[in-house]
Amino acid sequence: MILGAHIGIADGLAQAPRTGRSIGCDAIQIFAKSPQMWAGPPLPASAAEEFRGAVRSEGLRATAVHHGYLINLASPKRPMLARSRTAFLDEIRRAELLGVNGLIFHPGAHLGSGRDAGLATIAESLRRALEAVPDGTVPLLLENAAGQGTALCSTLEELATVLSEVDAGPRVGVTLDTCHLFASGVAFGTEESYGALVDRIEDVLPAGAVRAFHLNDAKAELGSHLDRHENIGKGQIGLEGFRRLVNDPRWAEVPGYLETPLDDHGYDRYVEDLGSLRGLLGPPVGAAPAPPPARRTPRRASTVK
Repeated sequence: MILGAHIGIADGLAQAPRTGRSIGCDAIQIFAKSPQMWAGPPLPASAAEEFRGAVRSEGLRATAVHHGYLINLASPKRPMLARSRTAFLDEIRRAELLGVNGLIFHPGAHLGSGRDAGLATIAESLRRALEAVPDGTVPLLLENAAGQGTALCSTLEELATVLSEVDAGPRVGVTLDTCHLFASGVAFGTEESYGALVDRIEDVLPAGAVRAFHLNDAKAELGSHLDRHENIGKGQIGLEGFRRLVNDPRWAEVPGYLETPLDDHGYDRYVEDLGSLRGLLGPPVGAAPAPPPARRTPRRASTVK
């Protein structure tokens, strides 16, 4: 797995790849604007080019944009849905300018309209977005939910329903959040349970649909439906829960982004979490372990969920 983290853009888009690399990331996820705003200032082409140049110069292997938190593509309230669709289209256009490998988004909540109606609304929202950007190249990646309240797509089956209704091939895929999986009732910490999860993924989702992971431990218990992220190895999933995931050759070219809690020490906890994950990696037979690279730790933290 390609390991990375969510990096803030307070110091500018072009600084995010440098910051990510400096703390040991091979991949970074960013916001393309404030996640708490419906609309942000226009993204200058020059800023986007500087970001792309920094990604190349730092040698990052994958990048993603995470959409803003206000968007609900399943809303039964027409004004809210219209506003969400407009904001989502803006997110797509920003992601295209930045040239990232995926736009990760929460599918939405049905707010009482019911599961089937909500899933149909998400699919229609995606079809409209794809039609509005017919030449787009950035995959739109639905993130699985923890299952709290009326949030949709907490199961692989619901994700598969949306993918099937949209029928957009490689332009739409999935991001699996480990905390959300665990909170929704999916265990994967043993050989048997991990094998069962992989079998379900291969049986339920189209081939190649999983294009990214969010690597988060869970504060709450299995099946709690609570979206409460914890640092790697400090929560209910535990270190062993990540061992098979990060070593699975199926995901060797798939990025896994940390969204674990930070504190006043900036990205120090990301450094620890990346170290914990890399400590689980098994080196090739007969190969000597590589020495860890020297890294400095920027002090500015990022706001993540």
